Parts: sequence; structure tokens; C-alpha cells
Amino acid sequence: MNNHIISESPPGNHTIWVDAATCILCYACVRECPVMAIEVKSNIDHVTILPNRCIACGSCYTVCPTRAVCIASDLNQVKETVSAGKKSCAIIDPCISAEFPDITDYRNFVGMIRALGFEGVYDLSFAVDLSAQAHAALFNDFNGKYRISSKCPAVVSFIEKHYPQLTENLAPIYSPASIMAGIIRKLEPDDPYIVLINPCLASRLELGEAGDQHRIDAQISFPEVREWFSAAQISENSVEFSDFNPPNGRKGALFPLSSGFLQAADQFEDLMESNFFSTDGRQDMINAIEAFSTSYDIRKHLDLFYCEGCIMGPQMSPNGHKFRRRTLATDYATKRFSTFDAKEWHENLVKFSISEIDRQFKPDNQQLREPDETEINDILQLIGKNGNRDTDRGCLACGYKSCREFAIAVALGLAKAEMCHLYGTKNKQEYIKSLRSTNEQLAKAKKALQESEKTALTEKQLAQEYSETLTAVLQKIPSGVVIVNENMRIIQANREFIEILGDEIKSIDEVIPGLKGADLRTLFPPHMLNLFTFVLQNSQDIMHKDISMNNRLLNLSVFPIKKGSILGAVLRDLSLPEVQKEEVIKKVTEVIDKNLEMVQKIGFLLGEGASDTEKMLNSIIKYYRADETK
Repeated sequence: MNNHIISESPPGNHTIWVDAATCILCYACVRECPVMAIEVKSNIDHVTILPNRCIACGSCYTVCPTRAVCIASDLNQVKETVSAGKKSCAIIDPCISAEFPDITDYRNFVGMIRALGFEGVYDLSFAVDLSAQAHAALFNDFNGKYRISSKCPAVVSFIEKHYPQLTENLAPIYSPASIMAGIIRKLEPDDPYIVLINPCLASRLELGEAGDQHRIDAQISFPEVREWFSAAQISENSVEFSDFNPPNGRKGALFPLSSGFLQAADQFEDLMESNFFSTDGRQDMINAIEAFSTSYDIRKHLDLFYCEGCIMGPQMSPNGHKFRRRTLATDYATKRFSTFDAKEWHENLVKFSISEIDRQFKPDNQQLREPDETEINDILQLIGKNGNRDTDRGCLACGYKSCREFAIAVALGLAKAEMCHLYGTKNKQEYIKSLRSTNEQLAKAKKALQESEKTALTEKQLAQEYSETLTAVLQKIPSGVVIVNENMRIIQANREFIEILGDEIKSIDEVIPGLKGADLRTLFPPHMLNLFTFVLQNSQDIMHKDISMNNRLLNLSVFPIKKGSILGAVLRDLSLPEVQKEEVIKKVTEVIDKNLEMVQKIGFLLGEGASDTEKMLNSIIKYYRADETK
């Protein structure tokens, strides 16, 4: 019950709502709500309270483990109004005995309330007496219509919204708090500011609805009064005794207890003779109204409390023990009754006659439609149930009394299938299975990726080694070698190639080492570039092409390395002595090859002449080679 209270104006002037940031979707509030006023939507990570259906009973507020359920508060407004000097009066619920056992005398409590700035401090007990007398008269004057007491605002709201057909059975009598406000306004002609101090949240629904004559301006709870005492440094020892403003009650101090209301009018629940019965607690209250609405065997008037007496109201301090509070309440009532002035009390009953407290109720039908049976069964099957009313009672983990009720809530959009423990577990298992399969696939993919990375690293190392080897080999070749791409940009060139092209190209090499990336079109004349273009387009070799460049005779061979994209070329300077000798040897070898071919054709004519010729030519080749080695 230790929930936080929001002092600022609530959203949309709601009495109770949910702080989305704090809600953990535990569904505790769903389990406690008696009217299905809690909405759970898919893809939304918090519950929502539906104000139209809510009866402000406070059950969700007291049960919420994370304090996500918030209630409205008038504390700041009351403080400001009282401190501004506005004549203010407080109505004190008899529950003070159960709430403030640490204050030894109720007169000290009254003195502390006056110290806060209230000029009038009134006990609710007399209004309870007056309301109880009116209910007893109505119950005893039976004219064929059974009644339901209207003392509990939560019960009244429950009937107006969820059993609107029973609205006419509500006793047409204001709640004790509204009756007390009417008495104060008759006694205080200056339109005082009236504040109700009690443990009931639903009584906030009556603020402003009782008409100006019975108007209550604000309401604060007992914990808020404690907070105010502490802030104002007011204690029992700091004030003098002070008594309530008259009129004083008789047995109205028993109001917070079950059956105490009618005992205030000397009506006792005789099981054989009485024409009414009393009950309290949420489920008993609901069961009584359900039976009253459906069975003509309930030939009784109903005296109902939503809570287990006001001593267990939602705005009592948390963790209070019911039976200890009950004892405190009866002790307080006994003490008040001992100083009771019967004559004055009877005079006040006449003075504030019941004819001035007639009340009208307004049905506000919030009953839910019954979904189609097919739709209900489809949802039951979805969550693993067969639709049998006897077997589908369920585990209650979703917050609903049965799987069928839960299926109806899902069909109406008030709940989602994921709230079902069985459905959630099944989905979770399937998800885990899917996740496990996915993880296995990821593990395989990871292993394959690691192998691929390992292979790629090896290939990269090999490529690096090949590149280094190729570079070393190119640098050892005595001829000029160049490799270019399809854009005629140099990929690789050796030192001999740079040497052959001359000093101007050497200066470029100093800026662009190895001429890597240099444009071949800036180095060669067009007639040489045409050879490269031809090979690139046709993928055909051009071998040993003698070309003149810069007054030098060069020999050029161009060949494709990678079709359509990479070319290689070998360039030799024919003016060099070693090249000239090599060329002579090559030319003589070509002559030998041609003559051998001719010998084969005319050998039978030449006979030994062919052999002599071969010897002579071989001698020439030998001579040149011997000269080359010197």
C-alpha cells in the first residue's frame, strides 16, 4: 500500500492513472481490478487504466509493487488555500483512531488540525448517524422494493457503471461526507472551504457532484496529513486539547467497521428477523450484488462496503493490521459514546432533517459486450485451451479469474495473448528453439568466415610474396619491362625501362617512384601507343616491332596479360652493342631456320652442299658468340 501520490494535476483530471515509465507489466493490477478497467495493449510496455470503467476503488493502487499506479492529490491546493487565510473547515473520518494510534487523545489530533490553519474541525460521526437513521427508515418502510445502501462511493460507482439496472435500488441518500458538508454550509454562512480527510479514494468521485449545498472542495488522505504535520513541525506536545465543532455523533464512530453503519441507527442483523444483511470486502460485495441482480431469492436489503471496512481503505497508511485497527476503532467509539449528550443529539437529528438529503443517481452503463463464441474459442485454442468452461479455469497468472474471461478480454482489446503464461511459455520455447538453430547457423557461418579469413590472409601473404618476387625478377631483366592497365596507367616498371626512356623520365621517377600510376600516354609517342591499344582491343601479341623513338631504334614487344585489362611490354634499345650482337645472332638463327626449311625441300638437289652451308653458318654463329664472351 506504500504507493506514491502525485500532487500535481493528473492527466485529464483522472483520479487514478499509471506512470508508464515505472510500470513493469506484472499484471498485479489486472488481478485486483474487479471491473476490467485495466487495458493491456500489444507493443505497449505498460498498462492503462480506463477512466470510464474505473470505479476508483484503489485496489490496483494498493497492490502495485513498483508504485506505478498514481492517485490525484489536493494537498498543495489545500495548503495554499489555508495559508492564504480563506476560512477553512475539515471533516475528519472516524478512521483517525485506526490511523493515528500514536496520538494518545483525539483532542490532541483536533488541536493539531486547527494548528494547520483550519477554523472548523468536524467529526463525520454525526453525519453517519443521520445517514444511518435515513437508511434504517427506508429499509423498514418496505413497499416491495429492496434497497442497497449508498454510503460507500465505490459501491455506488460500481452499480452505476457495471450494474446500471440496479441504480434505482440504491438508497436515495447522500454519503455521510456530503451530508456533513451540507451541515457545515448551513452552520457557516461565509461559504467556507471544506476539506475531507479520509482513507477513501472513491469519495473523490463525489467532489462537485452533490450540488453546491453539499459541496466538498478538496480531499486529502491521512498519510498526507502526517506529511503536513511534519513539514509544519506540529506534534501532540505542541498543541492544547481541542474538541470537534458540534454537532457530535453517537455511534457514528463505528462507521469504519462492517455492520457499524446500521448499528449507528440501532439496527442489528438478526439472521431470523432482519430484512437486511451487511457484508464487506471486494469479492463478497460483488457476489452480493450479482446474486441480488439475478436471484429473486435474495429478499433482503443490502448494506455493503467495498473495502473490509474503511479501516482498510486504500488511503490508510500501509501495512496496517485489520484486527488491531478494528480494536482501535471500537475503543474510540466507546470513548466518544461515554461523553454523548442524548438531548443535544436528538435536537440535531430534527434540525438536520433527512428531507434535505434526497439524492439522485445517474446510470452510466459500462457493461462490456459478449464477444462471438467462435472468437472466444479461437483465442482459447491459441493459448492451448479447448474451450471447455469446466476445465479452462486457468492458473490466474494473467490476472483474470478464468481462461474464458481472459479470452473475452483479449477479444475486446483489453488484454493480449502474451499475458497467458502457457501461451508465453510455448512461444518462449519456440523462440528458444529458433534462437538455438540460428545460433548454430551463426556458429557455422562464423567458422566458415574464420576459415575464409585464414585463407584470404594466406592468399594475401602469397600475393605479397609473388609481388615482391615479380618486382625482384623484373629488376633483373636486362630489357625494359612495363605493365599497364586498360587506362594506360603503369602498374609496374623496372629500372631498365626507365633507363631506356632517358633523363626526362628519370626525373619523373624521382617524383613518382617506379612510375607507378603514371600515364603511359605522356611517355610514349602516338605510334607506340597505337600498338598498346591494338593489343588491348584484340588480345593479340605484337612481337619484336622495331620502332624509332628520339633518334633511337627500339625493339618493342606488347602482349596481353589479362584479357581486356592488363598489358605487358618488353622494350630494348637496339643501339646498344650487346643488343646488336644479340640481334645479329637472332637474324642468323632465323636464316639458319629458313635455310634448313629450304634444305629439306631441295636437299635431294643440293646433297652435301646443304651440310657445308650449315657448317659455314654455324661457324659464323660460333664466331659471334665467342666474340660476345670476350
